[in-house]
Amino acid sequence: MFESLIPAEWVMGVRQMEAPEFWMVALLLLALTGAAFYGVFRFFHRARLIEDIPTSKIRSAAQGYVELDGTAELMEGEPIVAPLTGTRCTWYSYKVEEKVEHYSSKGRRTSWKTIQSGVSDELFLIVDETGECVIDPEGAEVTPSKSDTWYGNSPAWTHGLPGNRGNRFFSTGRYRYTEKRIHVADSLYAIGMFRTVGGSQELPNTRDDVRNLLNVWKRDQAALLKHFDKNGDGHIDTQEWELVRATARKVVLKDQAERFHRPVHHIMSRPDSSRQPYLLSVLPQHQLVQRLKLYAGLSLFGFIGMGAMATWMLTVRLAG
Repeated sequence: MFESLIPAEWVMGVRQMEAPEFWMVALLLLALTGAAFYGVFRFFHRARLIEDIPTSKIRSAAQGYVELDGTAELMEGEPIVAPLTGTRCTWYSYKVEEKVEHYSSKGRRTSWKTIQSGVSDELFLIVDETGECVIDPEGAEVTPSKSDTWYGNSPAWTHGLPGNRGNRFFSTGRYRYTEKRIHVADSLYAIGMFRTVGGSQELPNTRDDVRNLLNVWKRDQAALLKHFDKNGDGHIDTQEWELVRATARKVVLKDQAERFHRPVHHIMSRPDSSRQPYLLSVLPQHQLVQRLKLYAGLSLFGFIGMGAMATWMLTVRLAG
């Protein structure tokens, strides 16, 4: 019944395909079906995760997996500059591709081969009305505010962003350049692992710190004897060991006092768990959720369509 809805030439084409070609197409469809099935759950899980986690303010954010909403800013020091256009920004990725021609019995076709690419891993800030947090972009999935594509005839582009980039489908040039950026003062949504270092956020544990320091000192017996073997008998007796412990405690308390007075810094980075995505997006939270749900819907459509096609091909082939 299902086969009657398919054009007869399609059915004949599947039955007449060479075995290697048929199984290659069938396995490709099955692989794409599996990838689409994974995409449904991946995108939907992320959308629900973003919806369920409340947005925190930087000053009062809890330690752990949180989401922040603010603006992107540069840290003090050297600015971040995108390599192709020379644009000042907070994050960039770029790619240079070369047009490659292929010839076969079916004629000529062209494709693009990446010859150079890179992604910024320099630290920058997300700032809200309560404070600022350092963003470590390594490992993040980034939705940028700007994406430029243009063409040229040199593998090394050194002229900045061209004024007239033309239509990407009809432009000519052996090389294609793509650069994506997050600019200074762009709105920024971030969800990742948040931690605070310095100041009173680091709660001291004197007992553990002293024990750890003593373990370090024990590994260097020569230095330990040099500083604490007061009677020169070649070993640390009970009285001398009490001096070692007292000295270690003084060192630990001094270090804790210094750490307590260090400036507080908030840092966001990639979580350890793969189930917790690290996302940086210039899109507001609700738009990001809508996009993820759209991707989940498209993945579901692909799963049904390619799965049906693979099932039909196998049915026609094995039944024929």
